[in-house]
Amino acid sequence: MTSDAPSARLLPFLVADGHHQMALDAFLLQHSGEQPTLRFYRWTGPWLSLGRHQQNIPNHWFELEQAGRLSLVRRPSGGGAVLHDGGLTYALIWPGAPRRRHQAYREACQWLIEAFRSLGDELKLGDEAVERNISHCFAHSTAADLVDQNGIKRIGSAQRWQRGHLLQHGEIILDPPDDLWWDVFGDKAPTPAPRQIPREGLGEILFGALRQQWDGLQWRETPLSSKESQALERSISDSPLCMLSTT
Repeated sequence: MTSDAPSARLLPFLVADGHHQMALDAFLLQHSGEQPTLRFYRWTGPWLSLGRHQQNIPNHWFELEQAGRLSLVRRPSGGGAVLHDGGLTYALIWPGAPRRRHQAYREACQWLIEAFRSLGDELKLGDEAVERNISHCFAHSTAADLVDQNGIKRIGSAQRWQRGHLLQHGEIILDPPDDLWWDVFGDKAPTPAPRQIPREGLGEILFGALRQQWDGLQWRETPLSSKESQALERSISDSPLCMLSTT
């Protein structure tokens, strides 16, 4: 790789609450310019993120929040509700993604397929049609999701397009909480990921696969600058994006 190769940004791993995580992804989509950006993160406690335009919000989700069972947040990406507990989340911002969205989704997922294959777990793209009335992400699969050989969705994805830039959110199911999953969705939780899938350090393996696939980029791990951090804090306090209300 030459020193004048286009740059790409990896942010440090972050554990934070849902409002901070979603505001950060929205901020990166807005300010990433022409630089691909990737980050992996976990959530402080159980969170239920709702799609940007999701209207199907059962009252018992608010009751679970009031009981301290989980917290609710609105995502900047689309799709249905995703329960974040016992998994790993990634956000990929891809400037200039292919204009044919099906192609973009496939290319945005191929690195995940290769990484999990290297770990002995075969995943494939889920190409079922989107079911508009389904309230949660893992009740169906689309071209941007990844399912295992038994048809169980292992990685659910949600997207947002803005000025030709693609934000892809992905939730990688590792050890989903059985009781909470049932209380939220009224369904059995997906089975845990195979034991050979590492629970710690998985992000580094996945990043290695993306770096190999997008080998024409010069990746640098770059934390937020002080200026970016200040702008992010202002966006969290000023924007209603992440807030939900029962009214």
